Amino acid sequence: MARGSDAQITQPRLGVVGYLRWGWRQLTSMRTALFLLLLVAVAAVPGSVFPQRSIDPTRTADWIAEHPDAGPILDDLGAFEVYGTPWFSAIYLLLFISLVGCIVPRSIAHAKALRSAPPKAPRRLARLEARAEGEAPGTVEEVREAAQAALKKRRFRVASHDDTSVSAESGHVKETGNLVFHTSLVALIIGVAVGYLWGWKADLIVPEGTSFVSTSTRFDTYAPGPLVDDESIPPFQLTVTEMTADFNDREPGTQTFGQPRDFEAHVEGSSADGTPIEDVIKVNDPLSVDGANAFLLGNGYAPVVTVEDVDGEVLYAGPTPFLAQDGNYRSTGAVKVGAAEPQQLGLIGLFLPTAVVDQEQGPVSIFPDTRNPALAMSLYEGDLFPDGAPQSVFSLDTASMTAVQAEDGEDQARLWLQPGETAQLPGDRGSITFERIDRYAGLSVRHDPGQGVTLVAALLALAGLVVTLTMKRRRVFVRLTDRGDGTTALEVAGMSRDDDDRLAEIVAEVRDDIEARRGAVGGSGA
Repeated sequence: MARGSDAQITQPRLGVVGYLRWGWRQLTSMRTALFLLLLVAVAAVPGSVFPQRSIDPTRTADWIAEHPDAGPILDDLGAFEVYGTPWFSAIYLLLFISLVGCIVPRSIAHAKALRSAPPKAPRRLARLEARAEGEAPGTVEEVREAAQAALKKRRFRVASHDDTSVSAESGHVKETGNLVFHTSLVALIIGVAVGYLWGWKADLIVPEGTSFVSTSTRFDTYAPGPLVDDESIPPFQLTVTEMTADFNDREPGTQTFGQPRDFEAHVEGSSADGTPIEDVIKVNDPLSVDGANAFLLGNGYAPVVTVEDVDGEVLYAGPTPFLAQDGNYRSTGAVKVGAAEPQQLGLIGLFLPTAVVDQEQGPVSIFPDTRNPALAMSLYEGDLFPDGAPQSVFSLDTASMTAVQAEDGEDQARLWLQPGETAQLPGDRGSITFERIDRYAGLSVRHDPGQGVTLVAALLALAGLVVTLTMKRRRVFVRLTDRGDGTTALEVAGMSRDDDDRLAEIVAEVRDDIEARRGAVGGSGA
């Protein structure tokens, strides 16, 4: 290098390999792993704010239609399919790589530390955090043996690098817990990924006496994983023989009056291999069949309605689910008569288990059980499914329909029916009969092949975190000096990597234990 004022300093260049090594070190640092973990949590927020297409496509389509400006933009950004977007998958993958790259070298270093002996005692123990002095009868060798015994009693790993000192350390389980925690996070990510890729979930409404077979076409909503083949779903069959609900009908006027005590769906059926099934599905007590779990997530009433044309031909018949809107099961629903001519008919309204007409609120239910059931409905005609767009079974899209007027031509046709009653539809459109009341069970069927891994990983992560937060990493050293009068001077000192309130206490306990051991020996030999 040239000397003088004009001399230039040439710095080394990293090159491609150097930059790659630098990038890998940044990615696999614990700081980056924690940042990516936080980023995953932030990236998942839109999944709880916006409706997800895989869970409820109808609600998602309605949200986009109600927000014509923001809806399409958010849809392009993946706000309605958050967990399947490339950007969320990229964060997920980077977190996985970061954790693995952080865990592997730390595990290797930890394994070496477990096999290695505690370090030599420092020359000046007075510099350490906690220190205690004492003396014990006996030679240096005898006191050293007592010191080793006292430390091993407290589960320290002990080593002597010379004749006048003892080194001990404990708390390696803290790093073990830390590694278990982070390894469990990796296993948790793998379990969630397996469940997402090979799992599926479906929801359906099953009225009493109705059966279903677990096929994709039978479910009301169906969300398969990217690697799920619909033909691989085991075709088990279930029938809801009875749906029961128990409500508190004692102590009117109290807060608990009308509150549910229990819900039960009694089911029968068979698994894919023909094994018979007879069980009761309760809240938080699902039915397991062919690797899937059937949960009871909802229940309600399904009035059995029959609609006939003017010639008595049945156009619609069967249980019609209504969705509860409050604790007294004031429920909304729709009867869609697609076979009606010349225009399709739709009836929308309320089912009231215990019906009364309030002067201010109108028709309401005052108790969730069927004490005085009634149907209050309005009649429409037109196109039930404009543009073939999907819609909820509980609602009626009246955008392409017109209200049917009553016979007097002044008001919309409104019906009030109780079980067993029949009403004529205006304009020779036929009749509607309220036959009886059935209940329905809202079932959610889930198949998650990664749930076992996820559960074990979560438990191990919790255990590892508890160990990491509660255990302390300590080192204790004992230095011995022969006084030449048959006694040995003790100097015990300790250090800790964490804030350790008990360190000074442990050092004093070790000193006292050594003195007690040598004092007993000396006394017995005197």
